[in-house]
Amino acid sequence: MKKLVLSLLIGAALVSCSKKSQLEKAIEAVPVTLQLDRFDKEFYETAEKDFAQLKAKYPYMFTTPAHDSIWFAQKNDTLIAELYTEVQKKFPTTDEIEKELVTLFKHIKYYFPDERLPKVNTVISEVDYNFKTFYSDSLALISLDLYLGKNHHFYERDQYLLTELEPRQIMPDMVKSFAYRKIPYPKEGDFLSRIIYEGKILYLKDLLIPSYTDEEKINYSTEKLQWSFDNEENVWRYFIDENILYSSNPQYISRFVNVAPFSKFYLDIDNESPGRIGTWIGWQIVRAYAKNNPEVSLNDLLHKGAEEIFKQSKYKPNR
Repeated sequence: MKKLVLSLLIGAALVSCSKKSQLEKAIEAVPVTLQLDRFDKEFYETAEKDFAQLKAKYPYMFTTPAHDSIWFAQKNDTLIAELYTEVQKKFPTTDEIEKELVTLFKHIKYYFPDERLPKVNTVISEVDYNFKTFYSDSLALISLDLYLGKNHHFYERDQYLLTELEPRQIMPDMVKSFAYRKIPYPKEGDFLSRIIYEGKILYLKDLLIPSYTDEEKINYSTEKLQWSFDNEENVWRYFIDENILYSSNPQYISRFVNVAPFSKFYLDIDNESPGRIGTWIGWQIVRAYAKNNPEVSLNDLLHKGAEEIFKQSKYKPNR
């Protein structure tokens, strides 16, 4: 009997690997053309006499009305010059970024065949933490100065936020920016709608950057991710017992969805928990829905309401 069970498990695994291989081959065959320009480099290396040519090449980067003297002053600022130097040290080339972008774009075109792929510019945002990446159907931006590594002396942030500033976070951030265009923000203000929305964003990462780990997709340490799995049932029970799911109280978003060093149950376990545990739960619900409703298209999934996804997911937390 044991031999039979083992054979069935091995057979199922082989079928799964075969399907995965077929999917990967299909995605790899998708033709894409990548245009990446290093605007960060050209901006700071263009002489003032040639500045008009730069503006003509990148008109969409100079939409804010400003006299050229303002741009020159920015170029000549000593702190900006130092930042530019550090960016060039970390990213002397964009070969690795371009390689990963091609892979990402292949996945985007596979799942969204009608999607127009944008040209990509690398920029320096003067360490604007709110402007890491941008994605539209014509232009995508990557602020390289926000991916210099968590130990870089330019960064003045709480320790739990520093891992967001690693180069490996560029693609997850790009997918998040892309997801904002594809996933309608919920009109409902309840907790369930919000965590399902966040779960959809993470589910898109599952599809578009499958080679990335769950830790990288949600920016958890291995220990925090393991805590989430180990305590999934307890967290879910807390949400149910405290009547949080259908509450519109914004404090629950702050406690369990927003980026934070830990989630706030106001219990002894708080310091051990990861921030955004509600977001992680939403991710598991969306994953369960996709698994149990394979006939539903990705586009339909992204547009379905939270209540329908929750009920049809048959979500059961790990014990």
